[in-house]
Amino acid sequence: MQRYSRYGASYSSSSSSAAPVEEIHAEEEEVVEEVVYSEEEEETLIEQQEKTGGVEEEEDVSRLQEEVQSVVQEAEGRTTPVESKNGKRTEGGGGDAGGGPKFSMFTWFVVLALLGVWSSVAVVYFDIVDYDSVIARAKEFRMNFSEVLQGKLTAYDTDGDGDFDVEDAKVLLGLKEAARPNLGDSPEDRTVLKTKETGEPEPEQQDVKPTETPTEETTSVSGSQDVESEIQAAVPLPPLEDSFVPDEPGDSKHPSEDETMAIDTTGVLVEEPPAEQSDVESEKYLTSSKLTQEAEPEPEPEPEPQTEKPKEAETDPEAEAAEKQSEEKLREKAKKKKPKLLNKFDKTIKAEIDAAEKLRKKGKVDEALKAFEALVQLYPESPRARYGKAQAEDDLAEKMRSNDMLHRAINSYREAAELPDATADLLRAALKRRAERQQFLGRMRGSLVTLERLVQIFPEDISLKNDLGVAHLLLGDNKSAKKVYEEVLAVAPSNGFAKVHYGFILKSENKIAESIPYLKEGLESGEPGTDDGRFYFHLGDALQRVGDNSAYHWYELGHKHGHFASVWQRSLYNVDGLKAQPWWTPKDTGYTDLVKMLERNWKTIRDEALAVMDQSTGRFVPEEENLREKGEWGQYTLWQQGRKVGNSCQGAPKTCSLLERFPEATGCKRGQIKFSVMHPGTHVWPHTGPTNCRLRMHLGLVIPKQGCRIRCTDQTREWEEGKVLIFDDSFEHEVWQEADSFRLIFIVDVWHPELTQYQRQTLSPI
Repeated sequence: MQRYSRYGASYSSSSSSAAPVEEIHAEEEEVVEEVVYSEEEEETLIEQQEKTGGVEEEEDVSRLQEEVQSVVQEAEGRTTPVESKNGKRTEGGGGDAGGGPKFSMFTWFVVLALLGVWSSVAVVYFDIVDYDSVIARAKEFRMNFSEVLQGKLTAYDTDGDGDFDVEDAKVLLGLKEAARPNLGDSPEDRTVLKTKETGEPEPEQQDVKPTETPTEETTSVSGSQDVESEIQAAVPLPPLEDSFVPDEPGDSKHPSEDETMAIDTTGVLVEEPPAEQSDVESEKYLTSSKLTQEAEPEPEPEPEPQTEKPKEAETDPEAEAAEKQSEEKLREKAKKKKPKLLNKFDKTIKAEIDAAEKLRKKGKVDEALKAFEALVQLYPESPRARYGKAQAEDDLAEKMRSNDMLHRAINSYREAAELPDATADLLRAALKRRAERQQFLGRMRGSLVTLERLVQIFPEDISLKNDLGVAHLLLGDNKSAKKVYEEVLAVAPSNGFAKVHYGFILKSENKIAESIPYLKEGLESGEPGTDDGRFYFHLGDALQRVGDNSAYHWYELGHKHGHFASVWQRSLYNVDGLKAQPWWTPKDTGYTDLVKMLERNWKTIRDEALAVMDQSTGRFVPEEENLREKGEWGQYTLWQQGRKVGNSCQGAPKTCSLLERFPEATGCKRGQIKFSVMHPGTHVWPHTGPTNCRLRMHLGLVIPKQGCRIRCTDQTREWEEGKVLIFDDSFEHEVWQEADSFRLIFIVDVWHPELTQYQRQTLSPI
């Protein structure tokens, strides 16, 4: 093998017997006499070779050097010729003319054989290279051992000869580049040499030589030691200070880890990973090369990391108490047990229930439904079997997108809850899911009834009362919802879910200042159900109306949480990827024909609007979205959600006929077409539209010379009679009417030009 042959060549080059051999080669041209050994001499040499086969501890390479040197000297001295095997004397024997001594090939074979045998014996016996250590080190490399033998460890090629040899192995094993140890040393010296190879420094050497910083390349690895002890030996750890206080067992985890110890949406407790896993991970850090290189021993550890934590505890006890309290809450959540869905009878058929449930969880919904239906037929009084049937029907309805199947699931949830021996956890889970699916189908009244029953059964469950409040809000019954949340806050004043909804109700009642603390504290709680764009929207709007610029801080948070496209663009019903800019030109929209028609017929449209205003029927309805700070603002709507509004076109027949051939306007299900009149002294709060799916056109009909302006984002513009302004009302905009007379405009909403025809047909109306 290459490593062994290189090592033998390297050693023989430094042997003292090399010089005579080189002289012999130099004299070959002059000396022609051949030396032939007799049988007795050959036997003597063979006996010596056999004796060297079982080398004793006292023998060393010096004897080998003396024997080889004596053989060569005999040849140079032209000893008396002896008979060879064939009985003839050697040529030139006795000093006869013949050109000097001449050596046979057998002589060189014997010399080289002796050198090879002694070299191999010395390498193996004296453990000059611990090949086990080399192989163990090679296993740590990313290359396999065959690559090591092929000389591919270029990173350890210290002598630049292009392969991995003995010199490179010395660097790998931590040996110095000093002169090679004398093979004739005593056994004590050999012990010292072996100690160096295993990387264990002697006390005497530590006194003489400075300690070298251990690195990944110089660290010796032994197969008999475990990894952790090797790391500790290679990297001395700093001594523990008296001031060091170990962490409490309860503080060993990050607080956020406790949040996972809760019941997930499927009703299964999320369990903590076993301790063995964390031990494995910590071992990975201990065995990393980065730790080996960076964790160098220091005479004095830095005091800052040790004193920093006690200082914080002394200077800020309130923060520590709050942190402990939050940790206790998290631990309480973690203690929630897995819901008990099996009664005594269900436990007897648990294997059959588990088999059906396994099919459902694997997504084999059809097979799971058949399995649960069979269980219900066999055991009609089993609540768990019927509940599993309801879940399978629920999943199948989602898969098939079938309302009929969803109706079946809703009924099955009710049947499971009505069985006499249903556990409390199963009763709660079945009715709660039933209420959710009823809301999904739009059966708000039925959902309310289901939730009221739940609250009656579980009066202490605050989360069910919160859901009941939402059910009232979905029905538009803000008064009943407000009452529910007042009851919740009376027993749980820090409940974030109740706070944001209660603040939302106060804001809708125009109790702006009162709503702010509830909305803010509810959002800050971070409780489930509070991170909703509507709450960020209304909190920011309330702050703007009281002149608090922190509104944009909350808008920014809403944007970071993914609720708003930007701080300026805060619509909640959006289609992703649409071009977003506050102001548009007719060319940008692609609706140039519509714009030209409006500007060409603006007087006709104006006259019909004025005629409607002069009528005593009061067709202009006051703005009802609570967007005005002060003043009067009336609207007369022709189209809404893509449909004509009643008989409104009878008051403006020409205007309606002009618009009939522009479906981008009349078919816009997320917009309106209307006249808007604003009287002097009116101010409209900064606000945004509900969707980014539309653009809004304003055609000036009656515009005072001064005092009327509109701001969209940070750009303010004024209307002109007979001209169209186009902007995206999903961006924040604000209006002032400070003129001496009314302002009249015609508002036309159009689809965003980047929406496809399919999207325009399928988007829900707003």
